[in-house]
Order: sequence, then structure tokens, then C-alpha cells
Amino acid sequence: MFLVDSHCHLDQLDLTHHSGDLVNALKHADENHVKHMLCVCITLENFPDVLRVAKNYPHISASVGLHPNEIVTHEPTADDLVVLAQEEKVVAIGETGLDYYRSTGEIEWQKERFRQHIRAAKKTNKPLIVHSRQAKEDTLKILQEENAQAVGGVLHCFTEDWQMAQAAMDLNFYISFSGIVTFKNALDIQDVAKRMPLNRMLIETDSPYLAPNPFRGKPNEPAYVRYVAEFISQLRGIDVVELAQYTTENFFRLFSDAKR
Repeated sequence: MFLVDSHCHLDQLDLTHHSGDLVNALKHADENHVKHMLCVCITLENFPDVLRVAKNYPHISASVGLHPNEIVTHEPTADDLVVLAQEEKVVAIGETGLDYYRSTGEIEWQKERFRQHIRAAKKTNKPLIVHSRQAKEDTLKILQEENAQAVGGVLHCFTEDWQMAQAAMDLNFYISFSGIVTFKNALDIQDVAKRMPLNRMLIETDSPYLAPNPFRGKPNEPAYVRYVAEFISQLRGIDVVELAQYTTENFFRLFSDAKR
């Protein structure tokens, strides 16, 4: 079985249980059939760390982007992101998007940041990694206005409803499920996971955050994407190997610069 963790933050993992060594965490992932990982950037300051991890391991890819909640003194332009995205291991732009859960007050800056990332994705022909929290309408509106369907991408850590999933797929986006789908009260997300076309689905950990059951509340790591896969396969009544095949092929189709 070949699993891909399509969204993790390897530079931020809690390595306490791995003797402080990322190598041990990656070995644990391999033991759980996780053969490729996308290390996602959330601040440009930590981009060198993200890139270093990806360059050190052939089965790890990287992205470049600025999370919507990060406060910075200099907002990156599309051209700034294009320059950084020239690095060989960078396969995507993001994570980017809108988050109205944590941000209060005037948020036009967040929308403009999102637009700059979309424009960078189009200039580099790399897919987008989109974070959307309590911002469904504006997320879809900006994706449409900026013609994001030209490059497509993924709505990561999906926590919305079937209506948004359909709208995103119409815009050439995939839907990625994290450990949240395993939570007992995540009925709407589970409904989407059951209805999703298998050829448009990805799975992720978003580690070190959002560990799936039975590890909820503990530090997350790429090995645990296996539990996301097993839960969704049981939800859909299919073999986990079939789900692994679909989500792996989907990942490499979307992130076409990633090397197996």
C-alpha cells in the first residue's frame, strides 16, 4: 500500500517521541505505508526550513506561501512568490486562502494576499493549496474572479459542506480530508467524504495539528494519515488499498512536479 500525506508541516513536528530526530518520524511513516509527503509552508521566514527538509529527502515535496492568519510587515507580491517557487522541490503555491475564524476587524489585506498567491500560481503553473475557514462565500468568489481554475489545486483540511465541495470541484479543485473526519461530531464532513468522487479526493494529517482518532489531542505526525484512510474507506465500504490507490494517483496528478 502506498499512502501520501498531502499536507503536513514537517519543520514543526513534535519529535519528543522520536528521540528528537525527524528521521525516526519518517521511518514511522514508512512503517505505516506513508511513502510521500508534501511539506507545506506557512510563513516565508520558515520557507528555508521547509525547503531544507524537502531537499534532504527524495520522497518529500515542498510548497511556498503565507498562511492567511500570519501578520507580516511586508506582504509578498505574486512576483516575490514566483521567485521562491523556482526551487526544484516546490510543487505548489500555499498554503493560502481566507480564515475569518481567527481574524477580526478589517480583512481586505487577507483577500489581497489570497489574490497575490493565485496570480503567482498562474504565473508558475503550479496548483494552489487553499485554507478556508468560515469564509466559504468569499473563498469561492475570489477563486472565480481570479480564474484559479486555470491551475486548480486543493481545498485542504476540508471542514465545509457538500455544496462547497461541489463548487470547488467545478473550479478544478480537489478536496482533502484530515483527521477531523474521524471525529464523532464531524457528521457534515463525513457526509462529504462519503459522497466525494474518489478521483477528486486527497488525504492529509496537517501535522503536527489535528491528530485523528484514536490519537485526538496528541501531537500529529505523517504516519497517522493511515488512520484517515482507514476511516474513510470504512465509511465508504471499500478496501483501504483502493482508497490509497485513488488518493495517491490524485496527488501525483495534481502536483505533477512531485517525484514519486
